[in-house]
Amino acid sequence: MGAGERGGEDVGWVGGFTLNAIVKNNASVACEWAENLPENWEFRLLKRDFVVTLGKMLQSVQHNETETEEYYLRSANLRWEGVDITDVRKMWFAPQEKKKLALQYGDLLVSEGGDVGRTSFWQNELSNCYIQNAINRVRARKKDSTRFLYYWLHLIKSIGYIDAVVSRITIAHLTAEKLERIPSIKPPIPVQHRIASYLGKTCAAIDKAIEAKQKQLETLDALRKSIIHKAVTRGLDDSVALKDSNIDFFGRVPIDWKPTKFRYEISIRNGDFISDKLDENGLHPVVGGNGFMGMTNDFNVDEEVIAIGRVGAYCGNVHLVTKQSWISDNALIVKSMHDLKYLVYVFIALDLNSEANKTAQPVITGTKIKNIRIAIPTREEQSKIAYSLDGKLSELQHIKENIQQQISTLVQYRKSLIHECVTGKRWITEDDVQDQ
Repeated sequence: MGAGERGGEDVGWVGGFTLNAIVKNNASVACEWAENLPENWEFRLLKRDFVVTLGKMLQSVQHNETETEEYYLRSANLRWEGVDITDVRKMWFAPQEKKKLALQYGDLLVSEGGDVGRTSFWQNELSNCYIQNAINRVRARKKDSTRFLYYWLHLIKSIGYIDAVVSRITIAHLTAEKLERIPSIKPPIPVQHRIASYLGKTCAAIDKAIEAKQKQLETLDALRKSIIHKAVTRGLDDSVALKDSNIDFFGRVPIDWKPTKFRYEISIRNGDFISDKLDENGLHPVVGGNGFMGMTNDFNVDEEVIAIGRVGAYCGNVHLVTKQSWISDNALIVKSMHDLKYLVYVFIALDLNSEANKTAQPVITGTKIKNIRIAIPTREEQSKIAYSLDGKLSELQHIKENIQQQISTLVQYRKSLIHECVTGKRWITEDDVQDQ
């Protein structure tokens, strides 16, 4: 039988059992699992086939002259797509520690904290590399496939199993003991390697398709920025006479555009502090640095305004806000007699985040924005430009949403494929591997 369906459970199920069932992780569940697996497949605890070793605590100073400074991996280096070695640090290791914690090709590296259960397959990206105690190393006792186990861990992480079983006191930890007791499916060893090979090549092809789609999104984003920039610096008529604006960002602009500063064209102030206690009746939108935040039963905007993210991760975000909204104190409120949609596009083109004060938490002030020099067309032309941009960018947004849906479909297909293969729902033959 070729690579085909052997069942139709949702990916929230594993081997015929819901997440709640396998979280119990006891003998009776194991027996039930065994009855639902293909012939010669077993359900067993991970520790029976793999050795789990926790890394070393950080050591910033040398304790004796036998210790040497070596590269080590942190959980930040772990990615599902592979180990990231762009930022690898060093600490001191004794000879016995190096013997115990050295990495070898095929080891699985599983995050102990943070994004618990995130796993990388080690492919000797660095020689003489070791692990910190934020990582559990998983190594096969005999000839079991760590690649197959990698896909199994990917599956149970994706359905929430790992997050459900980790220790939670203040921070979630997937201890070595917890990891050892995670249930795993064990097909015959040749089948493990066959499935791992098939998934490796097939998932790589899917990932390549996803990467191509993501590059299309990047191209669309660059095109969007280019369209906005051209419209707010040159207008819509390519044949119009130009003059030097003496403003670096705008360069040469249509001859009737007025060089000025924002301070002469807008009023701007901070938003107001808002309690996060919300009433159930008579609620109105709350807008902050990232747009819509929630609802409140008061409002302080009785006209259309622009909200600009003032601080933090959303510093420089720009939103057109309709009537009867409350602007929070993490945003600035901009009013103007000019076309507000047009001004939104100008703010977007200027990339206000680049104007922020570069502190631990970026901040942009109203004074900073007021001092930005601009060149501005007539009110009538502003409206025409905004209307034209609305139409063009709406088309781009439609294309973007289609590509995002395609990416979502590919991601879901990859997840479903892993589920079907590692649980025996899809049978993989030698021909399936050789045909790739």
